[in-house]
Amino acid sequence: MTALIITGLVLFGLVIGSFLNVVVYRIPAGMSVVSPPSACPQCGKHIRPRDNVPVFGWLILGGKCRDCAHPISIRYPLVEAGTALLFVATYLVVGLTWVLPAYLWFVAVTFVLSLIDFDTKRIPDKILLPGTLVAAILLGVGALAEGDLAAFGRGMLAGGAFFGGFLVLALIVPSGFGGGDVKLAFILGLFAGYVSWRAMVVSIFLAVFIGGGVSILLLVGRRVGRKEYVPFGPSLVLGSWLGAAFGDAIASWYLG
Repeated sequence: MTALIITGLVLFGLVIGSFLNVVVYRIPAGMSVVSPPSACPQCGKHIRPRDNVPVFGWLILGGKCRDCAHPISIRYPLVEAGTALLFVATYLVVGLTWVLPAYLWFVAVTFVLSLIDFDTKRIPDKILLPGTLVAAILLGVGALAEGDLAAFGRGMLAGGAFFGGFLVLALIVPSGFGGGDVKLAFILGLFAGYVSWRAMVVSIFLAVFIGGGVSILLLVGRRVGRKEYVPFGPSLVLGSWLGAAFGDAIASWYLG
């Protein structure tokens, strides 16, 4: 049964990952994610259905357009495979529960927002706001089915606390956090807080630790200047993922 579920999640993750690639490219450009069909940016030829199969299409083409041999970024299959791995990891952590769909949605939304923030240094409301609303509904329905509305209430409070804390920080240090980071904090706190208060606290600590470490490394390596903005969204997301998955264990180890 477990092998069947994992296989299904891998296939589902590959398909979703392919769609996330479209979202990452088109939303910042102000394009529709529905039409026109995917095409080579160099020659404009539409990508054939057989070449659009996640991961395998890229491998069969050798990472090049079939028509003009223009290189296709390896990031496309990496995002597809990464989404599949994240979905499997989410299942292994959350289990086959009623809240699993909510956590899969959470992972997909925060993953695509991280990629966009990394590319453009902004987190679009067009994805974040409806994504957060759907996430809260899915988690609430899952919690009701699980008979654990108390956990959902804790998650909502944690999301509000996470949001409020980052809002205060953004007001104190405007150059440190963007408005997108502040709004992103709610969904991160919601899902970490659903696990426990400890998980939420660990998420915050890990986010700040990872974000600070990345910034220091970029500065030391002279990849960015001191006044250049470093996207904090990916660090926030990674911290929340790790906090939700291992926050209780990390807190117990630290306090022990």
